[in-house]
Amino acid sequence: MEKKKKQQQVEGKKRKSNGEDGGRGEKKKESEEEQKSQEEGRKRLDPLSVGYFRRVGERLSEGFDDDEEKEMFVGNVLSEVKGKAPLVTTDQTGSITLQRLLPMSNLEQVGEVLAELGGETGSGFQVASCDRCGGHVVESAVRQMSRWTESSACTEEEEEMSSLLEVQVLSLSRAVRDHAAEFITHVHGSHVVRTLLHVLGGCIGPPRTEARAGAKERSAAPQLTDFETPTSFWFELRSLTETLMENVNLSVTNAVASTVFQTMLNVCHRKRPKLCRKLLKHIMEFLTSRNAAPGVSPLLVFLKDQASSHLIETIIQLAHKPLLRDIYKNHVRGQLVNLALHPIANFPIQRLTAAAAPYKLFLTLFDELIQGVEAILAAGHMGVIVQLAESCAQNVEKQTPLIQCLLQAFHCAEPGSRHVACLPLFMSLLTYEVYYQSQTADGSTDTEVPLTSICYHGSRLVQALAKFSERSLLLSSLRSLSPADLLTMASDPSGSHVLQALITTCSDKGRGKILKRLEGQYVPMACSRLGSRVLEAVWSSASVNQRQTIAQELVANENQLRSDQFARHVWANFALSHFVHRHAHWQEIQTGESKKRKLFSDILE
Repeated sequence: MEKKKKQQQVEGKKRKSNGEDGGRGEKKKESEEEQKSQEEGRKRLDPLSVGYFRRVGERLSEGFDDDEEKEMFVGNVLSEVKGKAPLVTTDQTGSITLQRLLPMSNLEQVGEVLAELGGETGSGFQVASCDRCGGHVVESAVRQMSRWTESSACTEEEEEMSSLLEVQVLSLSRAVRDHAAEFITHVHGSHVVRTLLHVLGGCIGPPRTEARAGAKERSAAPQLTDFETPTSFWFELRSLTETLMENVNLSVTNAVASTVFQTMLNVCHRKRPKLCRKLLKHIMEFLTSRNAAPGVSPLLVFLKDQASSHLIETIIQLAHKPLLRDIYKNHVRGQLVNLALHPIANFPIQRLTAAAAPYKLFLTLFDELIQGVEAILAAGHMGVIVQLAESCAQNVEKQTPLIQCLLQAFHCAEPGSRHVACLPLFMSLLTYEVYYQSQTADGSTDTEVPLTSICYHGSRLVQALAKFSERSLLLSSLRSLSPADLLTMASDPSGSHVLQALITTCSDKGRGKILKRLEGQYVPMACSRLGSRVLEAVWSSASVNQRQTIAQELVANENQLRSDQFARHVWANFALSHFVHRHAHWQEIQTGESKKRKLFSDILE
């Protein structure tokens, strides 16, 4: 377990996340080379037009005095686009300008741009959508359908304007259905299909932006906004999903296509739950019908694959209870530990552990996974352990067995005197011997080791354990830390979350004991970027007497606090000027807040 910290740092690198580009390194390079070869024989926008659209972009950045001026400007620019929309769309400068212009255009103007891109039969949509620049314009145009409800209650003329865009979106969808395999496997075209699925379903997220070199990918799912759609979209969504299901084999062999299927499932789960259940059933039937070794489920192969594992994660997250039970009993039972040790398959196992938490199925999963906790820790797959703890927070029955297993894994179960060391061990993910550098027979050590090596997954683990009904072990360990260690926790990016979780969730009496240990550290905490946030969270949950103790220590250093960039906010939020000059009034306000907080907590309980 000595190498655990390094292992957990590279854990995320073992399997690439399913980013917005939906591709993998080599495939992306191939697509870029293919794009360059296509561009060589393609007509380009003339230099004068490029300069014009660059100036248009600059004018858009300046803004407009009124709507009339904006409408006139947009109309003039779109009149210049008319007749050469495909060229403008596939030019980098023209594409960026059009993307910014379309949200300012009325729906009829957006529909006209799409109509020119698609042509009479819609055959032009594939060329525009599968272009590095054109795909962004098509997406931007289709997204404007979310404004359909704004026009639906307006005049008959405005309804006709929006119906043109509706017709073009349906035409695009037909083009996708006619060439589904080409669209969903193309690194740019797949994004258009994903946007189309969102719009047909009636939910849309923030617009996609080009990823900057070196920028970190955001793993959190974007927030979606629901909107009403025309009735025709309901039928078209069903037709499009049926066509995509005819190409379900691509979802497990192609990483780009896999992202399209994930989007399809998420949209249908949100807006068409019955349709989603059918899709989940059909995909699972396909996955489990593939050839595999006798007596081995083919799902085990897909769980270990880069592209299909992401799709299976989505299936597990959206699955209903019977499907979860089927996945476990017929495909992964007896294999959970082996899968949790696999660099790719451990991610779907995390999703399965989370999805099973509300059901009795979790108890069976737990009994199987608990057998391999030490091996999983040694492999550095801390996400599995953290998720196991978070799921146990919903199942009181398995909380004590997990705590006992962790004590054993970190070598602090026996003798009992080692229990008090569990918190720093869990936070640093180091065994007792490694942390204290102790090799004595009884494991005792006279050397006090300063708190170090608090890591992200260790913090997540303790935060999950802090939700357990029995937290006395963690709180006893916290109280045994020196004031300097507590300050280290408060000022650490990962440790601060642990300290806040433990202090704010314990009883007034337990909180008082911890705050007693923190006396003398409130000023440096207030002057720390992270420590000041912890202090404010502690203040919100503290009793009036506890607040008074904190305030007395802080006001003695008024000049330091008022001049510090972080502490000055603490001074203001705690109303410490009132504490100094109008103490009775301050006490009255704090008592009122305390009563109000207690009233709300009683209501919530």
